[in-house]
Amino acid sequence: MECVFGLVGNDYAIVVADTSAVHSILVHKSNEDKIMVLDSHKLVAASGEPGDRVQFTEYIQKNVALYQFRNGIPLTTAAAANFTRGELATALRKQNPYQVNVLMAGYDKEIGPSLYYIDYIATLHKVDRGAFGYGSYFCLAMMDRHYHSGMTVEEAIDLVDKCILEIRSRLVVAPPNFVIKIVDKDGAREYAWRESVKPDATA
Repeated sequence: MECVFGLVGNDYAIVVADTSAVHSILVHKSNEDKIMVLDSHKLVAASGEPGDRVQFTEYIQKNVALYQFRNGIPLTTAAAANFTRGELATALRKQNPYQVNVLMAGYDKEIGPSLYYIDYIATLHKVDRGAFGYGSYFCLAMMDRHYHSGMTVEEAIDLVDKCILEIRSRLVVAPPNFVIKIVDKDGAREYAWRESVKPDATA
């Protein structure tokens, strides 16, 4: 019952993910961070098979860092998204695809914030808002109704909270906790957690 969604405002992008690690009918932990910081101004939120999700996002993170180390300049968000899409497409054609869906958010000085939707069959789109998982049915409906360009951070967080509330009230097995991260001119960082179950610090 994974839920990953994000949206873009005037000068920021926000991504949100549930924090449940689930296998079959078991919840293994409720503080799994599914949003990785790629570099100082990029975030990647992923959903899918846990092994593929962790391995693939770490692989992308290390290659983005390697490019910057070799060339002395970071990849733009668009370039990082296209690289990610290329790796998914290559794996798909080798008949060993990653079962991973990705939302990549970033901030570039000349361009501003951007959000890219990349699914497991290597479809790439630049979007204003996007979602994956069972929660996407409700998130996309809420964002269609309430999203508008030029939203302030406070308005965007209010919309995020509406999406989380809708997921919790509508999904039969709804994830209890969510993590919210933001990227803007000041960099990529964690913004807040929305918890209905306190994560076990020892997990």
